[in-house]
Amino acid sequence: MASEAMSPAFAYTVVYVKGVAKSAAFYSATFGYTVRHLDQPIKAHDQKMWAELESGATTIAFTPLHQRETDALTGAVQLPESAGERGPVEICFDYADVDAEYRRAVDSGAVPVSALEQKNWGQTVGYVRDIDGIIVRMGSHVRA
Repeated sequence: MASEAMSPAFAYTVVYVKGVAKSAAFYSATFGYTVRHLDQPIKAHDQKMWAELESGATTIAFTPLHQRETDALTGAVQLPESAGERGPVEICFDYADVDAEYRRAVDSGAVPVSALEQKNWGQTVGYVRDIDGIIVRMGSHVRA
């Protein structure tokens, strides 16, 4: 009898950013997350190399766009070449009061991409860009 394979737990989303501390502070102020961990700066770079947000069962983490370990192992991070392009990943957050949270995000420095809009499946959705140009989808909870 073959044993059933367990699905792996989704542990981290790592976001490559220009400034780790700045991005962690931005996500805390803009989207309501608490910074769980922020590395001390590495003296040679005077830049923090890792931050994590308190985000439930999975972790949202930040690391510099370019770092020796990641670039050497998996290649350099490729950024969009213009404001009309976006990266291959979108971050999505759902809120009980998406109207208030969308306003807070924009007031905190997120750049509006599209205003909140009611979708035909019952969800209200809007899009903003973070300080690194990453698209963040903000939505209401979908009711079954």
